[in-house]
Amino acid sequence: MQNAQHRILVVDDDPTVAEVVTGYLERAGYVVDHAADGPAALRTAGARWPDLVVLDLMLPGMDGLEVCRTLRGTGPVPVIMLTARGDEDDRVLGLEIGADDYVTKPFSPRELVLRVDSVLRRSRAAAMPGPRISRAGIALDPAARRASKQGRELALTLREFDLLAYLVGHPGEAITRERLMHDVWGWEFGDLSTVTVHVRRLRGKIEDDPAKPRLIQTVWGVGYRFDEEPEVPEQGPSGVQAPDPAAGAEG
Repeated sequence: MQNAQHRILVVDDDPTVAEVVTGYLERAGYVVDHAADGPAALRTAGARWPDLVVLDLMLPGMDGLEVCRTLRGTGPVPVIMLTARGDEDDRVLGLEIGADDYVTKPFSPRELVLRVDSVLRRSRAAAMPGPRISRAGIALDPAARRASKQGRELALTLREFDLLAYLVGHPGEAITRERLMHDVWGWEFGDLSTVTVHVRRLRGKIEDDPAKPRLIQTVWGVGYRFDEEPEVPEQGPSGVQAPDPAAGAEG
């Protein structure tokens, strides 16, 4: 089948979840390995390096975050994190240590397969890079998958790099969250908060003051815009910066 060349490692201690996920991935044409805990996952990956890992956050002993951190320290591999928690802090932490995507339990196995397809498709696209881009002090080298700001290298996950490259490649254009989800994630549907979380993480890495972003602007009611030449904040009569009426709003 068309996906048979791709090996997926499923790491989950719930045998029912593991069986269902494995079954759906195999029917989609993937070769699947399963590990029930962190040490077994690392041993399996060491013997047969996967093309992608579906990783449960709540594992006995070594949790999913530590497994992800260890795998990423060994070599590049896309990771989709499974979590039963709805707390945003857990999702952000997973993204911070290198997870490329997350799915909150309970989830649709069909949706998970679509997420796997999407992440692998983005990984393959990264192997066919475009030209280098340099705007507003941000330099991107798609061939090397490297990004820097004012000469300082940025530590970006695969998805953060793709998101930044897309925004930088469309300077001054207001882009909806739906369009970002379609063009960057490759999803026709999904939780738009995924985009919001990634933008927030990306701002934390490229903005001088993430609380007052000047490069990635929120376009209220629309989405986001990359400003190639950020505007200088207005000064009040006494030289004090004028208050931002949108300050404190989520975005």
